[in-house]
This record gives sequence, structure tokens and C-alpha cells, in this order.
Amino acid sequence: MRMRERIETKVRAAMAPTHLEVIDETGMHNVPPGSESHFRLVIVSGRFRGRPPVERHREVNRVLAEEIGRSIHALGLRTLTPEEWAEERREASRSPACMGGDGSLPPGESEPGSGD
Repeated sequence: MRMRERIETKVRAAMAPTHLEVIDETGMHNVPPGSESHFRLVIVSGRFRGRPPVERHREVNRVLAEEIGRSIHALGLRTLTPEEWAEERREASRSPACMGGDGSLPPGESEPGSGD
């Protein structure tokens, strides 16, 4: 089984995520082809409710301890509750107000710090 699939299988079994992304970033590093050594995970799970980020990361590290000790050189983690994920997605979907081609602000808005 490839490392990406192994990570996905173990995380799904242990954490029951509502959203999971396993991104292989190995190709961004100077390692031999096929190394499967650098990963980034986005995990959304109700298990993270009420737990600080360091605890969430420790739990993921425990789940993947065998892989981290043997094959994974770097593991980036983004661990969120379903509520945090929904808020993050809501914020990401908002576009900033247009400044216009001439750099002017939209009607009714003032420069930050202008006191208006």
C-alpha cells in the first residue's frame, strides 16, 4: 500500500474525519523520486472539539507513529473541528471590497486609521 493510502486509512479509522486531505508534497523537496516522505494533512473531526492544537497534533502523531518513525520525514497538520472548518470556509468564500482601478475605496468606506 502506498504511503498516502496508508495515512488516509489509519486517520479515517482512528479519527472518523468529516473531511480529510492527504497531500503528498514529496515532489517539492530534493529527495529521490518515489520517496513518499513529505505530507500535509487537513483533518476535520469532532474529536478535536475542546482540545488545543498541540493535543490534536499529538493525537495524529500517535496514530501515525509507525510511519513517522520509518518513512515520513515531514508532516504538516491542519486540524479543525467541523465548526472551525465551516467558519474557515465561510471566511475564504468572502471576497474583499474592490478598490477600483484608480485605487479609490467603494462608496461609504474610509481609509483604515482615518478616524471616519
